[in-house]
Amino acid sequence: MWSHVRGWLAVTGVLAAVLLTAACHVTTSAVASSSAVAAVSTGPVVALGDSYTAGALLPLNPAAQPPGCLRSAKAYPVLVAGALGAPLTDMACTNAGVKEMTGAQQTYLGTNPAQLTALGPDDRIVLLTLGGDDMGFLSTLRECMKLSLTEPWGSPCAAYYTKGGTDQLAARVTAEAPRMAQVLTAIAARAPRARVVVVGYPDMFPQSGGCWPGVPIATGDIAYLRGIEVKVNAMLAAGAQAAGDIFVNTYAPTTGHDFCTPESVRDVEGLLPGSLALPFHPNARGQQAMAATVLQALRS
Repeated sequence: MWSHVRGWLAVTGVLAAVLLTAACHVTTSAVASSSAVAAVSTGPVVALGDSYTAGALLPLNPAAQPPGCLRSAKAYPVLVAGALGAPLTDMACTNAGVKEMTGAQQTYLGTNPAQLTALGPDDRIVLLTLGGDDMGFLSTLRECMKLSLTEPWGSPCAAYYTKGGTDQLAARVTAEAPRMAQVLTAIAARAPRARVVVVGYPDMFPQSGGCWPGVPIATGDIAYLRGIEVKVNAMLAAGAQAAGDIFVNTYAPTTGHDFCTPESVRDVEGLLPGSLALPFHPNARGQQAMAATVLQALRS
């Protein structure tokens, strides 16, 4: 994700000039206490996945290795394991995709081993959020923001990704499904006694309109991109169901807390974060909301 960080800084610099010329719930108490989840098996917990699992920069946990994964002590797996009183092995890494599950990931500050190597027969819970980096969602947002400068009240991004009659982003979601199925099969083989929890992505986009130029995505493109995120979560849910795993819907409880809402309300940051978080990633409040939803699913 260091490449993403540099990319965001570059985009931010360009858009800062545009902004100058063009004049953007759940509290800590919502995370269940260990006594409230005493019925849940509290064997070892393993966290796998991308920056949404790692809690990139919320803030950075200096003890986490390698530092280039940007793991945070405020990420939802840390909160879940703490509430359960269970040991946590955190393998999540910013910019990870399917191939990083079985292959080492070189970051700008150290190498993260293949994430699945952490799994074993004694593990009881595996937490996974994955897929966004494979589908290039952040690079898509950068493209959409650039295109918004040409038609801020239209839908230039949707037109770009659906030209020729094929929805390129929807096709990426479809292509990701079998890869995710392979990951879930591999997890089951390595941790056969674990409850595998596939954690979906929280609500990023407003339900209507947008907040250009604060978050410079054209008004008409908000609905298109929101629809793609819904497809991603539906793909993850279907994959989890087919594998006999648990899917946790974090989209519903974070709806209305998107990047266009005030800083005191939002769970996901926009282009210019109001708190320690990467752009278009959950802030501490969002990670708490995700943790609370995971704990509720584990109790059911």
